[in-house]
Amino acid sequence: MKKILIQFDTDSLPSSFDRVVAIDSGVDELFSYGGVTPENIEPLIHGAIFTRSAEELSNTAIFISGSNVEAGERLLSKIQDTFFGPMRVSVMIDSNGSNTTAAAAVRCASKHLDFNTTEALILGGTGPVGHRCGQILAAQGATVRIASRSEERAQVTCAEIRHVVPEAKVVPCEFSDEGVAAAVDGINLIIAAGAAGVQFLTGEEVEGIETLKVAIDVNAVPPVGLEGISPTDDAAEVNGATSYGAFGVGGLKMKTHRAAIEKLFTTNDQILNAAEIYNIAGSV
Repeated sequence: MKKILIQFDTDSLPSSFDRVVAIDSGVDELFSYGGVTPENIEPLIHGAIFTRSAEELSNTAIFISGSNVEAGERLLSKIQDTFFGPMRVSVMIDSNGSNTTAAAAVRCASKHLDFNTTEALILGGTGPVGHRCGQILAAQGATVRIASRSEERAQVTCAEIRHVVPEAKVVPCEFSDEGVAAAVDGINLIIAAGAAGVQFLTGEEVEGIETLKVAIDVNAVPPVGLEGISPTDDAAEVNGATSYGAFGVGGLKMKTHRAAIEKLFTTNDQILNAAEIYNIAGSV
């Protein structure tokens, strides 16, 4: 029986990136739908679960994509509400590539740090990738500072992380020109996950953080978020810290993305979100 992956994209045009990765992951058929909302998805879900027997449904899976993470999460909730009994298929959500990128970035950091004793700073921490980096790190025992130009937005993100990880040690942090010294004081890990072309710290500022052990920048568009880190850095020594650039993280991200799609077809009852995808990243 053929493996069918059904792509539900919240954008009007389904992501070509995600379609290519799906094909490279070995699916036999790929159905892609754009402009999918909680209001129009139900008949598409019924089409996925009523066309094969319960024993055969592991050969069908759903992938949620699109640039809007909140819209993707709403789709996931609607999908789960529509399933019943054995009539369900496995689902992976990776809106904006946030889960696979965050999982790969944190896995890179885990090679060099004990998260139970790690003080981490997430620059751009209220964005989709930064949010999930913070969530994964908190679940692994790290103390995490969620940095944003707006402390109110950082507070909202911290509350959202605590909703998923009740024991999370997360602290909102206003990141401004005047507050850089306080934000970086005592940290061991920086992950820059802000918008493309936004530089957070100069190389001199990074080098001045005496406690810093690992610096990760997931942005490949110049200028990068942490000056001195090249997109191709992969455990390179830069400004006194072990550093990873966007492509250094990206290799693991792509392996994780493909492995997660392959895992969807092992059973029909999986939900692959940030925590599950992080676990997969540790096995590729």
